[in-house]
Amino acid sequence: MWERLEQVVARFRVVEAQLAEGIEDVQLLRKLGREHKYLAPIVALYERWQRIQYALQRARAELEEAKDSEWRLIAAEEVQRLSDEKNRLENELKLALLPPDPNDDKDVILEIRAGTGGDEAALFAGDLARMYQRYFDKRGWKWEISDCTEGNAGGYKEIIMLVRGEGTYGWLKYEGGVHRVQRVPQTESQGRIHTSAASVAVLPEPEEIDLQIRESDIRKDTYCSSGHGGQSVNTTYSAVRLVHIPTGITVAIQNERSQIKNYETALRILRARLYELELQKRRAEEEALRRSHISTGDRSVKIRTYNFPQNRVTDHRISLTLYNLDQVMEGDLDPLLEALRLADQAQRLAQMEAQAG
Repeated sequence: MWERLEQVVARFRVVEAQLAEGIEDVQLLRKLGREHKYLAPIVALYERWQRIQYALQRARAELEEAKDSEWRLIAAEEVQRLSDEKNRLENELKLALLPPDPNDDKDVILEIRAGTGGDEAALFAGDLARMYQRYFDKRGWKWEISDCTEGNAGGYKEIIMLVRGEGTYGWLKYEGGVHRVQRVPQTESQGRIHTSAASVAVLPEPEEIDLQIRESDIRKDTYCSSGHGGQSVNTTYSAVRLVHIPTGITVAIQNERSQIKNYETALRILRARLYELELQKRRAEEEALRRSHISTGDRSVKIRTYNFPQNRVTDHRISLTLYNLDQVMEGDLDPLLEALRLADQAQRLAQMEAQAG
């Protein structure tokens, strides 16, 4: 760990010097800024550890030299306090030195689709969408609905949202998977509890430099929009469908009246889906990482159950159960997401220590 810390401090000094020079290359400046943001807290922790280590050495020396019993007691308490603080900082440093996910600071394309359960599944997909929207608002993130298909009885058969803000993917990446609901549906006349599901996909939105798409690999179709939109609906070819020929991935957008805007949105979503596909290939190659029970890539995993009669929410990946479902549905997701982040960090730390040992 200490060798790695010395490398981090040395790199931090280099980055600071480069930033101080005044760089005109925007991409390089952005890259250095992100690296500085990652390294600065680690260096600050390390400097605190150094100060505590020095203070602990002095306290131990004073304890050895103390003759008076009362002064020895005071010195011993100070040694214990500083030792505890030193151990705490060392644990924080171990976590801080875990390799960062390069996608954590990326914006997110969040896709929610109704699964098994018919109209109730669409209603639940709508509830999930509102839950996330409230969470985004609490964190001060910007969001917009890029496309949606409403359910017959309300809610959504499918909804796609673009989310922008600091650390959006780093927080939301744990939400990818199948979400299950247990409740009495609005469509149920006899009061029986039904189980329905909706799937959530969390895609980091790549920059153009992350993924290049050849125009020759894309087939673009235009067609008339359907649904709400006024007189222009079914009269202008504003809806856009993009097909990525090598993979068969298809994106259809008709939310805007402008074909250009729909094309730009469809291209962003297509790029994100292709980027996610590439990430899944990389994860599959990293077997140790894929063994983690915090699985963010496999959307078939049933990750969470929302039980309305018991006001209970259970995350199956970390066996966490909370009895505040009403608050969760109002966007209070931090207790769940923080627990998932801690479990992920602990798993990665155990893997790193096992490899080092």
